[in-house]
Amino acid sequence: MRFGERLGAAVAEHGPLCVGIDPHPGLLASWGLTQDVAGLERFARTCVEAFGGRVAVVKPQSAFFEAHGSRGVAVLERVISDLRGSGTLVLVDAKRGDIGSTMAAYAAAYLTEGSPLAGDAVTVSPYLGFGSLAPALDAAAANGRGIFALALTSNPEGASVQRATGPDGRSVAQSVVDAAARANAGLDPLGDVGLVIGATVGDHGLDLSDLHGYVLAPGFGAQGATVADLRAVFGPELRGVLPASSRDVLRHGPEAASLRSAVDAVRRSLEM
Repeated sequence: MRFGERLGAAVAEHGPLCVGIDPHPGLLASWGLTQDVAGLERFARTCVEAFGGRVAVVKPQSAFFEAHGSRGVAVLERVISDLRGSGTLVLVDAKRGDIGSTMAAYAAAYLTEGSPLAGDAVTVSPYLGFGSLAPALDAAAANGRGIFALALTSNPEGASVQRATGPDGRSVAQSVVDAAARANAGLDPLGDVGLVIGATVGDHGLDLSDLHGYVLAPGFGAQGATVADLRAVFGPELRGVLPASSRDVLRHGPEAASLRSAVDAVRRSLEM
């Protein structure tokens, strides 16, 4: 099955929530864990126990694993393997973006069957030009995986690039939306190329009507976005929107049962 099909089935079973695994130093400390690979692994293993088989998508943030060097990356590899083994879709939040053979190497690492870093999808940056993502698009299609391209993020620094207007009058973010829509055209029910649009961006002015793909909406919960905000940004139906919650769930650790209860509470809030 294509990634878009598998994601659709996962959302139908578990709801649209995407839960992040962000082993931030502050969270390790609040869980009473050491700031080393042992603490990282304990944190990650607890998250896998809590979330595996219970949510549509889990999103490990690669940077917090990379910060611990090769042993931290090894923990990330085990997280990806164990979550996929539980039947849970894994979105590796790596935000990779480059050109030519370098982008092809990133695609091989994160999107090719057999790579220990390959989840079901990866976040990518299109800001070297959407065309630079061609190796990732090709690898995703060949391996039944997906990508989520940054379109409009909630950080204030992003606006100077993402909301800038090109010669054709479209914003840069809209050009990313339109390129993703072209990649998804004709795929049913939704395509394999998703976008990242912050849940707190407010009136974004984007035309998403032809996207025919999923939207990852970080910022739900701890960063302030509510269900009402999601509907204001994306419309009342929220079809194809994956609200992402990380620290708002993770603050309930270190017990796996408490994390599961937090997930259930967030899921119920999305049904209101």
